[in-house]
Amino acid sequence: MAASLLAFVFSGASLASPESAATSPGEEDRSSVSSHIIQGGRDNPTVQNKTAEEYGALKTTGERSRSGTRAGFAKPGAGSSSAQSTSFDFWIYDADVQLFNDDDNDGYFYGVDLLFDADTIYSEADVYAVLYLSFEGGPWNEYAVTEDFTIFGSSGSDEYVLVTELMSGYPTGDYDLLIELFDTFDGAFVASYGPDETSGLGFLPLEDFNRDAPVTEVVIIESHGGGGSLDGWLLSILLLLLFISASRKIWRHRNDSLVRIDSPAPAWRTGKDSRW
Repeated sequence: MAASLLAFVFSGASLASPESAATSPGEEDRSSVSSHIIQGGRDNPTVQNKTAEEYGALKTTGERSRSGTRAGFAKPGAGSSSAQSTSFDFWIYDADVQLFNDDDNDGYFYGVDLLFDADTIYSEADVYAVLYLSFEGGPWNEYAVTEDFTIFGSSGSDEYVLVTELMSGYPTGDYDLLIELFDTFDGAFVASYGPDETSGLGFLPLEDFNRDAPVTEVVIIESHGGGGSLDGWLLSILLLLLFISASRKIWRHRNDSLVRIDSPAPAWRTGKDSRW
């Protein structure tokens, strides 16, 4: 007799979903969701808005230049000589990226927490930023746009935080991140900040949510043989129970017979007087 036991064991191996596995990089549309934090930074965040982004397929080959970004088509800002040069009236003082969400523990994340601090020579100005990702040194791909927000001179309390989760269309690899800043009033390109300014925006290990999902593996454990130890043990118990049951029936039958043979009949059945 053979017995088979199936045990399901969860492992940390990574496997792309059927949808992403069937699509080559650069062929599927991109999607993401973002939370916009205008005040409070990471320490005391106040979520201003939540957005869902939809873009075309990721561009992975070709020259990486500003001609493919919004700066290449925007009017030059005050203090700049061309659309692709930044203004001296605006600048990005600092930027920081924290990555999160790596469910399959392969070192690639689908969460991007970007904080940046934009400054200006003016007492205040309304601006917005466009964010880009470059896959393995390829062209810049827009992935999110901030809300309009106000910056106050060189204050450090007007940081903008954009927390994005890449849902689909971003193959596993290293990405660079670029920030372009625009004047809300006329849409002029005024500042940029990227891997050329800080290494913190370069070589970010990213992948989308679909490619980050872990998979469960099935391990089959089989036991073969003519009457294994488990089967023999169960069979022995069954035979013992049958033997005990049969023995008790035989004992009861014999005991009842002895009682009927050896016991004197009651006086009322013989019709005789039971007096001495």
